Amino acid sequence: MAGTITTPVELIHLCLKTAGVVGVGQEPDFEDTNDVFVILNSLIGQWNRERFLVYHLIDTAVESTGAQFYTIGAGGDFNVPRPDRLNAAYMRLLPVQGSQPFDFPLSLIESREDYSSISLKKLSTFPNSVFYDSDWPLGKIYFWPVPGANLEMHVVIKEHLVQFPTLTTPITLPPEYLDALIWNLTVRIRPLYQLPPDPTTVALARNALAVIRMANTQISQLRMPASVLNSRAGVDPTLGNLNGLPWAY
Repeated sequence: MAGTITTPVELIHLCLKTAGVVGVGQEPDFEDTNDVFVILNSLIGQWNRERFLVYHLIDTAVESTGAQFYTIGAGGDFNVPRPDRLNAAYMRLLPVQGSQPFDFPLSLIESREDYSSISLKKLSTFPNSVFYDSDWPLGKIYFWPVPGANLEMHVVIKEHLVQFPTLTTPITLPPEYLDALIWNLTVRIRPLYQLPPDPTTVALARNALAVIRMANTQISQLRMPASVLNSRAGVDPTLGNLNGLPWAY
């Protein structure tokens, strides 16, 4: 296939050739194309759950109403695609009488078990942590303590890699994703036709994913409690940073 691949149908036809299902100069039939289209969208769906395969994080916000939890997903309080997890969260104190907004980072409560151990779940004051219940079709976000009014709740989630609604939908991804799509889709096609794994194809697929992971890697700065740093360093935290590490508050 000559030219640049810009649509799923062009990608699928190329992958059927790289998988050895059709030969050069042959055109796949409609049924094969549709079957591989399903596999392509399932591949994109799995990539959405991998932090290092998503090229961008988005910040979405809702003003607090005093509710104990807020929904997230299509049509929810946070009207964005439902995430599998929160990557970060913070609370913004909205400006009053010309003051500047002020942001307070929130700790992530990673499990339902940890959230369940909180005794006063309806305690209402300025929050310091957040728990995400990845329910379906809408997730639920619990800020704790429960925030009152005049606060803006921010959550940071992965950009959603959109699955293709049609075979002719334009592919709008960074250039490095094309190689990963070609070879990873090729790997997934072969079992559909009872073909054994091809070591060269598998290696190309892994290498393409590694390139994306390297491009998307963002390692957050290590933060430790001030008490731990004090005991290890033997210095006052008010004196500044140790080896470039910020003091936790």
